[in-house]
Amino acid sequence: MSMRDGIFTTVAVTLSGVALAGLLCTDAYSRPASLEARGVHALSLEMQMSCSGECDGIDGRIVQLQAQLPEQGVAR
Repeated sequence: MSMRDGIFTTVAVTLSGVALAGLLCTDAYSRPASLEARGVHALSLEMQMSCSGECDGIDGRIVQLQAQLPEQGVAR
């Protein structure tokens, strides 16, 4: 029984690794991640435009977050 569990675990881990490698080597992962980064950028710009004069502290925080985006490798 223990040997069968070990074989099953080995096969499951191997298949998971192959599936993850296939996902990361294709654009199936990078496209949604890029779209999500663009959405966050657009949302922050919209918040910055709608917060004219009322929320000075938030504007500074948005600018700070936008400055961090290139450091994290996020394409705009």
